[in-house]
Amino acid sequence: MENLRAIVFVTLISLLCPILTRSFSPDNPTDRRILVLLDDSSLKSSHSLFFNSLQSRGFVLEFKLADDPTISVQRYGQYLYDGIILFSPSAERFGGALDLAAVMDFVDSGRDLIVAADANASDLIRNIAAECGVDFDEDASAVVIDHSSYAVSETEGDHTLIASDSFIESNVVLGSRKIEAPVLFKGIGHSLNPENSLVFKVLSASPSAYSANPKSELSKPPSLTGSSISLVSVMQARNNARILISGSLAMFSNRFYRSRVLKADSSTKYEKCGNEQFVTELSKWIFHERGHLKAINLKHHKIGENEEPAMYRIKDDLEFSVEIYEWSGTSWEPYVTDDVQVQFYMMSPYVLKNLATDQKGLYHTSFKVPDVYGVFQFKIEYQKLGYTSLSLSKQIPVRPFRHNEYERFITTAFPYYGASFSTMAGFFIFSIVYLYHK
Repeated sequence: MENLRAIVFVTLISLLCPILTRSFSPDNPTDRRILVLLDDSSLKSSHSLFFNSLQSRGFVLEFKLADDPTISVQRYGQYLYDGIILFSPSAERFGGALDLAAVMDFVDSGRDLIVAADANASDLIRNIAAECGVDFDEDASAVVIDHSSYAVSETEGDHTLIASDSFIESNVVLGSRKIEAPVLFKGIGHSLNPENSLVFKVLSASPSAYSANPKSELSKPPSLTGSSISLVSVMQARNNARILISGSLAMFSNRFYRSRVLKADSSTKYEKCGNEQFVTELSKWIFHERGHLKAINLKHHKIGENEEPAMYRIKDDLEFSVEIYEWSGTSWEPYVTDDVQVQFYMMSPYVLKNLATDQKGLYHTSFKVPDVYGVFQFKIEYQKLGYTSLSLSKQIPVRPFRHNEYERFITTAFPYYGASFSTMAGFFIFSIVYLYHK
């Protein structure tokens, strides 16, 4: 009987250990497992440079065909992966328990997603993109065409191979090293849902681009034109999940990584296009190797003291501090900026102050408690393009003066004191005169 119990115990431990080791660790946000779903197993070799880049940075990739019936992203209520890469644009449905709702639940849990589409994009992939604030061209046969900013190739007249250098200007998203060469793109364009303020373009088409079927004449104006066409977009959800939507699967391929590029409207020929640098830097952002913040040690106390009080009194002078760090890919480094603010909040901010920094991660300020009593909060709501949002709060009551804490005589009340004493003196004089005067 005891042997049976031991066997059951060991079995349970063996089942739970993988789940525990795969769970997200805030101390190391890049030590994570990624599920890669492929249309065809050949993509594993044709896109190996991209996958090798992720593995060299410490990610564990698990490859499966999109229709594999064993696909499962959860076990016993715990997620097995912290990111999904969908390189399966033509998949009409996923295998196992994975579907549109399961993918969105995965994102809603704070995990990351990469979606790559192409001209064969299925309704499933289009619906996933739409849920993330991206609308692909409704015409299933349309691709991005540009007769000015195309990449010169051996196939004359193929203006569907776009060479774009319209990058987002953000060092945190694309890294501090400038991408010199254009990025090769061949696929479908999309627009951003104006009702979704969390999605933004990373790579845009040129003003001369449009979306249409290259094999047929235009019978009506194209629905997507110019620089409003987004080639690659990203979204950071309010729970800090990060999503990448690309209209080109070929953009990640080894062939594009190694290609030379000559833009039609430029005389500069590059020995290597910017795809590898662009995708690598963007994947670092998507998987939280850059722009990932954490805040710790939120503290407050009266000036001249070190202990945090249970409550403050109106007009007390206090000091507030918090530490903010950014993940560098290998360690937590001090985050240095000048736009972090703290609110002393009750229904609305009574105090709003910028925090000073010591350049080592510590942010601090001091202020006087307002002359209003009630239950207040110290609040930090930090949102900056490309960085994880910080939302911190700490509640503290504020009391009025006690009866024995008021000043004995208030300077502003001297006229009232004078009026009281003069009234008493006048009444005394009137009484004397009235009683003794004949």
